[in-house]
Amino acid sequence: MPEKAASTDVVELILDDHRRMEELFRRMRSVEAERAEALREFAGLLIAHALAEERDVYPSLKRYRDIDNDEVEHGVEEHEEGNKALLALLEVEDVGSDDWDDKLEKLVEAVTHHTDEEERTILNGARENVAMERREELGTAFTEERAKQLGAGCGDIDNVRRIVRA
Repeated sequence: MPEKAASTDVVELILDDHRRMEELFRRMRSVEAERAEALREFAGLLIAHALAEERDVYPSLKRYRDIDNDEVEHGVEEHEEGNKALLALLEVEDVGSDDWDDKLEKLVEAVTHHTDEEERTILNGARENVAMERREELGTAFTEERAKQLGAGCGDIDNVRRIVRA
């Protein structure tokens, strides 16, 4: 069977990132997994994902009548909460310690709350009200910005500190 072409629909791309974050949470919780490696990947993904949404996706979606602008603004606030929780976890030195586990659960809670809300409000609104052609344009912009951020090491602890303290 031929391999399915990757979607350029921004809704599908964002959902794919959310599912990847869930998988990385499972790896960070597992005693068998390489938790520090999963955290490094997660940090880059979370920061790149949020920056790409805020730069390209959220401002465009605010223009649509049936997408709640307050939800879009709330999404940015929740990115900030997730970034703070990420920084707290990155600053724990002993991976797998009780402190690490506590900070991980706070991160999981912040990010899961955000992704659930975003999927129910913003993404459902985009799926129902934004033409596929426009969603694909946004998907291309999202993918390019996300790749640029990942290439620049956006999940590095010093960069996360800069973002949180900005």
